[in-house]
Amino acid sequence: MIQKRVPMRTCIACREMKPKKEMLRVVKNADGEIFTDPTGKAAGRGAYICSAEACLKKLGDKKLLHKAFSTEVPENVYRGVEEEKLGKK
Repeated sequence: MIQKRVPMRTCIACREMKPKKEMLRVVKNADGEIFTDPTGKAAGRGAYICSAEACLKKLGDKKLLHKAFSTEVPENVYRGVEEEKLGKK
């Protein structure tokens, strides 16, 4: 029996590789909009964050989405990420 390959992604906070399905994707699309993508299929540049509490804290404290997308990210995006991750726990 052939095993399917599990896509792995790197968390922008802890830099650990984890399965894509365990991570939350934040997307910057061609129009410059930044939003969470729970499906993981929206078009655009993506950044992944795992559900560890330390990673969520580091994401907001160090403004890691600013660095990942090389642009100013609204505070409501950071709140949306936290709400999305805390809602799934």
